[in-house]
Amino acid sequence: MKYLIVGLGNMGADYDHTRHNIGFDVVDSLASEKEVRFVVERLAAVARIKHKGKFFILVKPSTYMNLSGKAVKYWMEAEKIPIENVLIVTDDIALEPGTLRMRQRGSAGGHNGLESIIENIGTLEFARLRFGIGNDYPRGRQADFVLSKWKASEREILTDRIAQAVEMVKSFGAIGLAATMNLYNNK
Repeated sequence: MKYLIVGLGNMGADYDHTRHNIGFDVVDSLASEKEVRFVVERLAAVARIKHKGKFFILVKPSTYMNLSGKAVKYWMEAEKIPIENVLIVTDDIALEPGTLRMRQRGSAGGHNGLESIIENIGTLEFARLRFGIGNDYPRGRQADFVLSKWKASEREILTDRIAQAVEMVKSFGAIGLAATMNLYNNK
């Protein structure tokens, strides 16, 4: 059984550890825990791990956020992974910093990466792990905010919340979406 876990973000040192790259940070943490490295492949950096008898293909699209759907579609097809085994890890300005919510479906909610995925795979029906980044920015400054580094006060909680997100990703593969949502969404 294979699972495609896509962390959303932008490649390049300028974007490392910004709010918008929290998806990359989560899949990086999982790869590090399993002592594997990402290798640049078609449209993405990819790492493969095994957890509780399941295979996880971890993907960090190299297409930049706004074209993430191209990489998701390619890897779904290349690895023959059904939509119910796909999990997108994404930042979410509608949630307080560090808040984690797993969802079965949903709209893009103004998120360009999710919009690209919906356009490319033709459905809203895919699991996503939303990682709250907050919305403490002046009107018209959303892009600057999401591409900014975390505040020192927020970084204190990041390590714990990223670890929790990793556990949720592993749970998604091990016990399924519904059970994972029941177990973690109210914590």
